[in-house]
Amino acid sequence: MKAGFVSLVGRPNAGKSTLLNHLVGAKVAIVSDKPQTTRTRIVGAKTTPAGQIVFVDTPGIHRPLHRMNVRMVDLAVESIADVDVITLVVDASVPGGAGDRFVLGLLEKRSGPVVLALNKIDLVAKPTLLPRIDWYRQQFEFATVVPVSALTGDGVDALESALLAELPEGEPLYPDDFLTDQPERALAAELVRERLLHHTRDELPFSTAVIVDRFVEPDERGLLRLYCSILVEHDSQKAIVIGRRGELIKRIGTEARHELEAFFATRVYLDLHVKVKPNWRDDERLLHDLGLGRLHG
Repeated sequence: MKAGFVSLVGRPNAGKSTLLNHLVGAKVAIVSDKPQTTRTRIVGAKTTPAGQIVFVDTPGIHRPLHRMNVRMVDLAVESIADVDVITLVVDASVPGGAGDRFVLGLLEKRSGPVVLALNKIDLVAKPTLLPRIDWYRQQFEFATVVPVSALTGDGVDALESALLAELPEGEPLYPDDFLTDQPERALAAELVRERLLHHTRDELPFSTAVIVDRFVEPDERGLLRLYCSILVEHDSQKAIVIGRRGELIKRIGTEARHELEAFFATRVYLDLHVKVKPNWRDDERLLHDLGLGRLHG
């Protein structure tokens, strides 16, 4: 048996969360076309007769502008030292550049194997792919390079095999049926935020968060009650989220409720409120509640 931790690292919007979901065979991380969708460390496990891979999805490594973003990047960088294998996930549809060199510089500080997953090959013509692979090989000595498409699943099995080969021998770290370490409240908040991201544009996704105020376990009729707050920084953003005559918040709520009912396999009552909280991205206590740091003192 092989068993160990594999961290998925890379720049924002490389497709790490989509890849994680495909690797574990279930939706444990929300996905969006917006950069910086993943804000916390997410664990998802895949157990097969050959072994157990415990994946650690991390926020994209970027230049932080708020305390929240500093915490996000810290989580990603810390994961580099704490795992058996690193998987660098890159967007193969764009040329490598300074941001990729920065991430590779961080990886040079560790001694374990690093696997390169060249993602989004469904968007790349084959003549373009080979020069991309050559560029990365010139920058860093990878244990192996695997072209994949997290969207279509192409190459994902090959990536899983490559990662198992690099893991140490050992007993499973978690029970066979373990899927993720995400608390139910956190998963519920993220599923709501996913629908919020889907329906908002421009700068709004970066300045919103979802907090579960109350999580009431299913009653005798099987009804799970969730009361959530959508945080924004300005009154104008609140108006955008609510929409004309409340249409957008209703649409977000309806779609999120369907996602929640599918995930929890029960009926869900979802109550959403939009609250204005200026500068919440620099609020220590709120970041702690969102899983982005510890309170001291």
